[in-house]
Amino acid sequence: MSPTMDPPRALEEKGAHGSEKTTVSVIGCERIGILHACLLAEAGFRVLCVDYDRALIEQISKGRAPFLNQEIEPILQKGLENKKIQVSCSLEEAAGNEIILVSTAVKVNERGAVDYSDIERIFKKVGSHLRKNALVINVSTVGIGVNEGIIRETIENASGFKVGEDVYFAYCPVPLPEKQTLRSLANCRRIVAAQDKASLEKASNIMAAITRAGFAKSLDLKAAEAAVLFETLCRNVDSALANEFAAFCEKIGVDYLSAQSLVFTSVGRFSQLAWDSFGGEKALPLLFEAAETQNVKLKISQTALGLSKEMARRIVSLVQDALKSCGKSIRRAKIAVLGASQTPNVADVPKSSLKDFVKMLERKGAKPSIYDPYLSQKVIDLEPQLIKENLMEALEGVDCIVIFTGHEQFKRLNLRKIKLLANMPTALVDFERLLEPAKVEAEGFVYRGLGRGVWKK
Repeated sequence: MSPTMDPPRALEEKGAHGSEKTTVSVIGCERIGILHACLLAEAGFRVLCVDYDRALIEQISKGRAPFLNQEIEPILQKGLENKKIQVSCSLEEAAGNEIILVSTAVKVNERGAVDYSDIERIFKKVGSHLRKNALVINVSTVGIGVNEGIIRETIENASGFKVGEDVYFAYCPVPLPEKQTLRSLANCRRIVAAQDKASLEKASNIMAAITRAGFAKSLDLKAAEAAVLFETLCRNVDSALANEFAAFCEKIGVDYLSAQSLVFTSVGRFSQLAWDSFGGEKALPLLFEAAETQNVKLKISQTALGLSKEMARRIVSLVQDALKSCGKSIRRAKIAVLGASQTPNVADVPKSSLKDFVKMLERKGAKPSIYDPYLSQKVIDLEPQLIKENLMEALEGVDCIVIFTGHEQFKRLNLRKIKLLANMPTALVDFERLLEPAKVEAEGFVYRGLGRGVWKK
């Protein structure tokens, strides 16, 4: 069955999908699980959030989220108050509901080895307590063949039911799960796949309630598994190419953003700089594992992933170059890192490259400090002395300012006042492309920015 695009459905259309009597169990309350739980509650469903992590469940039960507080916590608190959202550590309780959504992620170690034991254990437990006519939806990205192999077989063996006849199973993966927000997930084009029409339609009705962007349907689980991995791969390859071209622009005195704005093809639309991480670090090993079992070498894919890991060294070299133009060495230089959250203007997890960047600066003898108006020292999880409580404290006597996250506040930096605090001449390295190079240099700073090779000093 070839994929077909469903028309967009607004979340406000609650009557057609959500029901006060329908409870969806969301198993796995990390990022993707809790985002689905919030969207389902907003769409009119009752939601049972389940996780083995008692500390996480305790936090959620109090209406607190470990990330995206401004988006998630109002929905959590409202849902807990009106009983639309409940929490539990019991998989048996979760498996007894009519709809079960599983968001447990595949484990991938530092060497890229893939471990499905957690997923297999969860689906075995779910299957052993599954009721007839229940719908199980896997939203976690898995390798090719895993849904119809490990997961479906585990459900059938544990339950004694036949998928497509007694119970229903579908796959609805989330691309780049580690980067999703409530808004982006609601506006994300989704894939819904199953091996039988009944499962496909039941799952499509649920996804239509929480997806504004529409979705593609398929009766080919392997094609759906391949599609989400290919999408992740293409975005990473595209990002690696953009970063490589941006580095070239820096050398030849061209502004990458200006060049990009003149391109009318798909290159102009999709070649976005993603110096921190475009996402998919845990998904791509699933693709590489499948390729290895078939003795297929994904040369371009492996190269692109390797290039993305080199970005931390490149951004440090920009800092070093900017300080050199100020007549300063990176050794003993005081460097203010502005922003840590991976999502601008909200409290989110820190960028994946933050710790590596700070450690590389320290190894070169620099003295970094970090200021983020949305994150506390506990969330940033670095030495307390590195974290500054306010912007003025962070900028006092600095030799270099690094814009690390594109918070709106940093677009409005008063450079004239900063000059009174900083140890001029001071470098300003803008990794988020918030400021105009000419304006920064006009105030006496030395500017550097990814791909923006138009600096004069």
